[in-house]
Amino acid sequence: MTDKYHEIVSLSKVNTDDNLVKAEVEKILADNMDANRTTDVYKFLFNCIDLTTLNATDSQQSVARFTQRVNDFENEHGDLPNVAAICVYPCFTPVVRTVLDVTEVNIAAVSGGFPSSQTFPEVKVAETALAVEGGADEIDIVLNIGNFLDGDWEEVCDEISELKHSCRDAHLKVILETGALQTAENIRAASILAMNSGADFIKTSTGKGYPGASLEAAYVMCQCIKEYHEKTGRMVGFKPAGGVSSTDDALGYYCIVKHVLGEKWLDNEYFRLGASRLANNLLSDILGTETKFF
Repeated sequence: MTDKYHEIVSLSKVNTDDNLVKAEVEKILADNMDANRTTDVYKFLFNCIDLTTLNATDSQQSVARFTQRVNDFENEHGDLPNVAAICVYPCFTPVVRTVLDVTEVNIAAVSGGFPSSQTFPEVKVAETALAVEGGADEIDIVLNIGNFLDGDWEEVCDEISELKHSCRDAHLKVILETGALQTAENIRAASILAMNSGADFIKTSTGKGYPGASLEAAYVMCQCIKEYHEKTGRMVGFKPAGGVSSTDDALGYYCIVKHVLGEKWLDNEYFRLGASRLANNLLSDILGTETKFF
């Protein structure tokens, strides 16, 4: 007997033929990349960055310095939009909250046993609540891939719903780890389950241990977001992450979002880029000279 979770996914009309998805992505890029290579688009993409430090070497001092550079950017490049958010491990949210002076930059924290999602559910809930209490405006969690691949979709959805509750007023981004899911069929199912469980964003990857974002995964995820919006009226954001480092990388995702979801999603409330190296590359293209600010 099919449970309600498999039934919801089975009703989707989003195409999961990997070859057709690949062909559609190639067409979108061929038709749109050159036209969107403009300084205004680069500035918009810069304003969508979740500037990220997720290293074993992170410390209170290093995260404070990292945050201060965002303050410095505001002072030195006040004519340019700043990044959208600073993304850190949950224990560093109080540091960012203390140092960050730029009100329009949010604080994001990974949580829920990032990057594997392999810990006790109670730990995930507590970690998420502590991150929000420490100052996080946004929480990035990883969908439980083991349970998903086992077909235990009820457990997957219950966990996301519980973590959404732990977020209180913070936005919840659910990372699908598309490099582990591999197929368009799996990516479609994971996208639908995450959105139906309360995700405010769906995100491609952790950038840890599996292949990062791909344009094909982005296309499927955006199609799912579009279908979900048509059914519910709720707009869910999209965030590629993991290996998004060059201006052209970012531009490819921009073209897909614009083509599939349209202008309403071209706002950093609904489109983000998870990156550590991208900021300097975009900044170099905006300013017309090689720049290593961050």
